[in-house]
Amino acid sequence: MPRSLASMLCTLLLAACQLPPLGERTPSSALPPAEAQSTPLGKAVAQEMAAHPGFTGIDPLPDSLESFASRVSLVRSAQRTLDVQYYIWRNDLTGTLLLEALREAAERGVRVRLLLDDNGIPASLDSTLAALDAHPNVEVRLFNPFVLRHPKFIGYLTDFSRLNHRMHNKSLTADSTATILGGRNIGDEYFAATDGIVFADLDVLAIGPAAADVAHDFDRYWASASAWPVTRIVKPAATDQARALDDAAHAILLDPAAAAYVASLDKVTDVNRLLDGTLPLVWAKTRLVSDDPAKALGKAPPQSLILAQLRDILGTPTRELDLVSPYFVPGETGTGYFTQLAAQGVTVRVLTNSLEATDVSAVHSGYARRRKALLAGGVELFELRRAAGATASASQDTGASPFGSSGSSLHAKTFAVDGQRVFVGSLNFDPRSANLNTELGLVIESPELAQRIETAFWTQVPQLAWQAHLDTGGTLYWTRVASGRTLRYETEPNTTWQQRLSVWFFSILPIEWLL
Repeated sequence: MPRSLASMLCTLLLAACQLPPLGERTPSSALPPAEAQSTPLGKAVAQEMAAHPGFTGIDPLPDSLESFASRVSLVRSAQRTLDVQYYIWRNDLTGTLLLEALREAAERGVRVRLLLDDNGIPASLDSTLAALDAHPNVEVRLFNPFVLRHPKFIGYLTDFSRLNHRMHNKSLTADSTATILGGRNIGDEYFAATDGIVFADLDVLAIGPAAADVAHDFDRYWASASAWPVTRIVKPAATDQARALDDAAHAILLDPAAAAYVASLDKVTDVNRLLDGTLPLVWAKTRLVSDDPAKALGKAPPQSLILAQLRDILGTPTRELDLVSPYFVPGETGTGYFTQLAAQGVTVRVLTNSLEATDVSAVHSGYARRRKALLAGGVELFELRRAAGATASASQDTGASPFGSSGSSLHAKTFAVDGQRVFVGSLNFDPRSANLNTELGLVIESPELAQRIETAFWTQVPQLAWQAHLDTGGTLYWTRVASGRTLRYETEPNTTWQQRLSVWFFSILPIEWLL
């Protein structure tokens, strides 16, 4: 190819990947407290809120099907506003059903604001999102969008420094009164609606101050310089596209393979119980932690980042730290922090994915290269087995497992400090969450919830996970408890030499900051 032609093609490609001017956007904000209190949701929780002034009502949602059904119920219960923010939204069964629920809410007069990270949505959703945005009660914005819609990855070739920052936040808030937040994105693998890989995860339903905090935090992201109206990025929807969403949802409702999910939409959910006053809640002081959305532009002050907020709120553990992170890449700094805690007598226990269970082997390499140092420093490491999800659904002591009801790969992000405080949210303990992506979570001052996590480590985790060890010669081995016996493995269990070679190869590359 002549050099001049190659240069011209590169120039055209760069021009095609330039964002258009942001321009003016329609201003909007969360529902004010007085108006929120007048909604059916506000009235339903008013009495309990009055009995617990300043406290947030918390209902853990570890079960995948219940978590999905509760989202649909929450959307259906909204009368004034829905603020919805997600990193991933699949064009599949659960994604279609929830989009249809949002459209139906708009039809009955609810204002719907939908903010999606553009890296987490397939190009096949563009026309559907454009059609939703055309509804007078719906506005859709894309966070840090790709200009070239298909294939999107080309954008990374021309604008990597911008597109490498993503919005990882996950929340759904109705009438500024009730919110669901945690680790789940919107897709069949997060709600056990697939025969493929299924994620064990954790959300919470929260009412009261935490819900209002999430709604106001949504406003920050909605008005941020990275939130683009979908109409500035994608083509206008065809006139029949809204009907196409209805048809897709109707086809799902008639599909026998989707029977469990169709049935879940009509069953009594935790949101239904909240509305009729029969849902038992854990009442606790809460603090919302959230990155400044300017982090996506590399412009957020250090003190505004989520890890700095967590350090200020949580302080230094003095007794124990139980951490659950599917993508655990502590790096040199984190490894030093955890081993220093252990040296001071703090029990530090970490649950992450095993190599057989992880869905990102490159990320596992970032953990594997620090594993020996962590173990030598006194940190206890547990690695969830791929087939453990079937056992994770119940516990005599705590009911549903705090790490999710079923799954072959861990996706929950939570930790408990000193049996007093719990974090639930989108934050992984890795460099990407710390430095590149924006994150959201809730710190809950609840010994009851913290005890559930501690109890799981003492009782459930040894049954569900491999435990990594170092022998006296510094060699790794793994154990698991089965039928009262402790089994020992000299290599990472249920893996091939090709998988282990791949992890080793990634571990010697200078990519830890990207993981």
